[in-house]
Amino acid sequence: MDDKWRESSSEAASEGEGRMESDRAWGLVESLAKGALLEQRRSRRWSNFFKLLTFGWLFFSVAVIYNATSISDVAVSADGSGSHTALVDLDGQIGGGDVDADTVVTGLRSAFEDPGTKAVILRINSPGGSPVQSGYIYDEILRLRDTHKEIPLYAVIMDIGASGGYYIAAAADEIYADKASLVGSIGVISSGFGFVGAMDKLGVSRRTYTSGENKAFLDPFQNVDKDAAVLWQQSLDTIHRQFIDAVKAGRGDRLVDDADIFSGMVWSGEQAKKLGLIDGLGSAGYVAREVVGEEEIVDYTSRLSPLEKFARDFGVGVSATLVEALGGGFQLM
Repeated sequence: MDDKWRESSSEAASEGEGRMESDRAWGLVESLAKGALLEQRRSRRWSNFFKLLTFGWLFFSVAVIYNATSISDVAVSADGSGSHTALVDLDGQIGGGDVDADTVVTGLRSAFEDPGTKAVILRINSPGGSPVQSGYIYDEILRLRDTHKEIPLYAVIMDIGASGGYYIAAAADEIYADKASLVGSIGVISSGFGFVGAMDKLGVSRRTYTSGENKAFLDPFQNVDKDAAVLWQQSLDTIHRQFIDAVKAGRGDRLVDDADIFSGMVWSGEQAKKLGLIDGLGSAGYVAREVVGEEEIVDYTSRLSPLEKFARDFGVGVSATLVEALGGGFQLM
């Protein structure tokens, strides 16, 4: 019986030791698991931190570079006291997010109304854009010139002053550009895509409901309506004629008699001078110093901060891409 008791005690002790070993093993596993989980959390936190840091650095860098791409040939003053040459910048696509007509007009009004302004320079770097906003700025320039007859306005074209950009320039007293500037492109364009053939191959049908027989004539998923296309071309021709009339009114007999001027072709500054599209070659600094005779330049341009400009242009770019893909609207471009 003593032997049985000893054997039973030995088995119990063995079981107890086994449980202790098992508990220690599970404790070790649990400790290792907690440590691994903690390390994983730390690693994730650092990873997220560095991702945010990298994103912030990239965003800041893009914004700085974006803002630094504008080239200035003049040193402007923030003090408008005394006699000076006023400067207003028009930089980018007109009505496409880069240039808002109201902002440009506000700057021009401030420039003309300052008692120290001797002359105004509208510095243009634009491929064109909205004919409506271009026409609005053009008309406002004529009004300001008529109201302030003693203050001349000079347009200075930088890299490009085409289509709507040149439309606006034509309202100035005189136009200047660099010999390599791109000038002109007096025309109107409306473009889009046609997906009818692709839809037929894919077996996809288009269902469009309209009120008005010509409401969907620009729909890229439907066949071209020939009658509507004729009417649309007449609209483009009308706007082109308005553009031509505005250029002729602004340039007068300085234009040479050459029909190619109004063909939509773009010219170098050197060619544009021979055609009478511009009056001379020179920068904003040159015009202020040599033409106006007042070298001090005061900038009246209303500008967004780099981050605001980047965020705005990103949103507008996405919207413009969608509109263009669907084939809507026309532009002086």
